[in-house]
Amino acid sequence: MHIITLYHQLKANPHQEMVPRTFIFGAKAAPSYTIAKYIIKLITSLGARINHDRDVQDRLKVVFMPDYEVSLAEVIIPAADLSEQISTAGMEASGTGNMKLSLNGALTIGTWDGANIEIAQAVGQDNIFIFGHRAEQIAEMRPSYRPELFLENDPELQNVLESLVHDEFCPEHPGLFEGIHRTLTADGDYFMHLADYRMYIDSQQLAANTFLDRETWVRKAIINVSHMGKFSSDRTITEYAGDIWGIKPLPVRFREAHPAARGARAKTTS
Repeated sequence: MHIITLYHQLKANPHQEMVPRTFIFGAKAAPSYTIAKYIIKLITSLGARINHDRDVQDRLKVVFMPDYEVSLAEVIIPAADLSEQISTAGMEASGTGNMKLSLNGALTIGTWDGANIEIAQAVGQDNIFIFGHRAEQIAEMRPSYRPELFLENDPELQNVLESLVHDEFCPEHPGLFEGIHRTLTADGDYFMHLADYRMYIDSQQLAANTFLDRETWVRKAIINVSHMGKFSSDRTITEYAGDIWGIKPLPVRFREAHPAARGARAKTTS
C-alpha cells in the first residue's frame, strides 16, 4: 500500500521532493495459498509499471527477488536501510529476519508484535519506528470492526484500493486484483490492514524525514548494531537448554596434543 500511495503522490505532483525509495521483496507462496500468489503478482506488476515510468524515475523502484533464500539474504540484508516488519499485532509468533537486518545496521519499521517488541526493548523505542494498533486494541476492535469506516475517511487509501479494481497496474488482465480488494473490504479485512494504514503511512514519512538527517540516522543504526548481541545463538541455546530441556553445561577438557603432532603442525604452518 505504501508503494502505491507514493506512486500516486508522485503522479499527482511529479516535482515534489521525496526521499528516493527502492522496495525489495522476497517471497514464496505455498501451492494452495492463492491470495499470496496474487499479492506476488501485484508486486511484480507494480515493478513493471513503476520502474518504466519517467515521472518517478530515480525516486521510486520496486524489485522482486524470486526464489528468496539464504544466499540472496546475505547480499540484500547488509544493503538495507529500513526493515519492514508489519504483521498485525498479536499475529506473528516471532520472526528473526528483523534481528539480522538490525544487526547489519537497518532500522526497523513495524508493529508492536513478535521480535519487534524485543528489538524495541533492546535498542530503545527512539531507535525503531513502531506504528499501529496493539494486540489488545485489535482484540477489542474485532467484534465491531468495519473496514469501510477507515476507507471512507481517507482519500489516499480510497485511491489505493480503487487502483486494484480499476486495473491500473495490470490492464491486460482485467479484474485480476479484485480478490485482494474484496479481502480488504467486503470480506471484512481480517488482518485489519485498513485500520493501521494511516499510522503506517505517517510512520514511513517519519522514517523518511529521519533519513535526511544523516547524523541522527547513523547514530540510530549504530545503536541497533551494538545492541543486537542479546539475540546471539549462544544466549538462545543456553536458555533453551536450561528453561525447556532442563540440562546443564558440562566442562570440556582439552587433551594435550602429542609432541609429534605439535611438531607436525608447527612445520606445516611455518
